[in-house]
Amino acid sequence: MAHPRSTWIAYFESLSLGKRKRSPTANLKLDPESFSTRILIAFGFRLLQLWARTLRYEVDARSAVLETPVKENYLGALWHNRLLLISYALKRFVPHRPGAGLISASRDGDLVADLTKRFGFDVVRGSTSRLGASAMLELTEVLASGRDVLITPDGPRGPAYELGRGIIFLAQKSGAPIQPINIEYSSCWRARSWDKFILPRPFSRARIIFGPLLRVAPTNTDAEFEAERCRLQDAMMALVEMR
Repeated sequence: MAHPRSTWIAYFESLSLGKRKRSPTANLKLDPESFSTRILIAFGFRLLQLWARTLRYEVDARSAVLETPVKENYLGALWHNRLLLISYALKRFVPHRPGAGLISASRDGDLVADLTKRFGFDVVRGSTSRLGASAMLELTEVLASGRDVLITPDGPRGPAYELGRGIIFLAQKSGAPIQPINIEYSSCWRARSWDKFILPRPFSRARIIFGPLLRVAPTNTDAEFEAERCRLQDAMMALVEMR
């Protein structure tokens, strides 16, 4: 590492994985261990499976992500409003690539974390406001162990399509290439949320796009760092058709 561990933690605490606004569900009172919550999670998991299975899929792989054996692990980058069926898609089309997702440590992230685990992925809890530094360290350990990591770099609260600095810093410190990912649907609904969250209509077509791998260059100045941030943001937006 270029910086001592303590310096790294202090620096990451000043970064953002996406500018965060207070969640309207921040006061949501859900006990993840309660019977009612477990029933809700089980129902949500089955519903997502059934919903996903109605879609017709096409995979557009512009990198070696589908190849076996796995030669190197990657840091996946997906816009937040495409998040709904990504666990199902990755488990179906790249089952040979184990991984973990970064999910907010807030209460409203509890359900998402449990659903992600049910699809067979590990979870790292954290954001800039909660456990940011420890999450960064854990993500680096996941990458070092040969597993992939998935981040929504404009989450958890936006602005939509604005890439936070944290993913660039993580890529520089871990040395892992970034795999831009996108999902496009032939027909969908849009939620009334900050990112116009996408809900595919049943029986529509889903195109899963794995863009070319992007390797983040080392930087010495804020201007150089910003250039790398913009380069990744542009690469991700180049895959987006419906905004």
